[in-house]
Formats: sequence, C-alpha cells, structure tokens
Amino acid sequence: MRIINTRTAIRGLTFHNSRSAPDSLPIVSEPPLPPMELNLDRPRDYLFVRRADARSVTIVDRPFTASIILARDKVIDDWGVSDVTAMTPAHAEPILALQPDVVLLGTGEHQQFPSQAVLAAFLQRGVGVEVMDNAAAARTWDVLASEGRNVVAVFILS
Repeated sequence: MRIINTRTAIRGLTFHNSRSAPDSLPIVSEPPLPPMELNLDRPRDYLFVRRADARSVTIVDRPFTASIILARDKVIDDWGVSDVTAMTPAHAEPILALQPDVVLLGTGEHQQFPSQAVLAAFLQRGVGVEVMDNAAAARTWDVLASEGRNVVAVFILS
C-alpha cells in the first residue's frame, strides 16, 4: 500500500492532499453547457389531472367542484355523490358502464372505504377498486392513464 503525503500526478492533473500546502492548484475548465430548453408537453390521448384536493379537481384546465367520474376521453360531472358513506351499489353503475379494469376511488381529503356492498358491486364484475384520497388518486390516474391502462378515476368532492 502506498501512502501519498504530498502531491501526486495522475493523468496530467496534480492533486494535493489536505495535509500539504499546494503551491498552485490546477485550473480545470470545461466547455459551457448549452442553455436548457423547457417545453410544455401536454398529453393529447387522454385527459390529465392538473390538481386535486378535497374540494376541487382540475382536469386539463377546467376546474370541477362537484364529484366526477373521469375516463380517458370524457368526464361525467353529474354523478351526484358527495360522501363516500352515502354511496350505494347503484352509484357504481355509471362507473361500471365504462368497463374499466380498475377504478381509482378518490374519497376526499382522507382515505375512507365505501360499504362492503359497494365494493362487492365492483368485485362481482371483476373490476379492481383502489381507495385513496383525492390527491393520491390524481397522481395514480396520471401515471396509469399515461401508460394506456383501462382505468377510471372517481373523485368525491365535498
């Protein structure tokens, strides 16, 4: 093992250890980087969620303040559910009519599970249900929709 106490030359550069006082440090210059170009790239083949919280969700540039059902190509904005505890199996029918593989159920500010009867309505038709708060549902929607998945998101807004 070789211990270096002073200067050592490697590939034409001079390095100094912290114990020695260098006479002069090498100046290393690199060519400047080109300026970074930023472009807005909006998805064109699906509707994307720009923001979501317990009271509103913005799809592309349009805000919604009442509960909605979101598919890749449309928004159903007259769904009529404002509380997950009031949701019935009948409320699942417009969601199931879209024939999704999975449903992202955004339940507001906090994750709240619907009744067992509502969950059974989805599972009996072979549709998976993921229950989460609205912000998590929005993030998950954007990822799954961008991958081309057959997904529907539901946002319960109060």
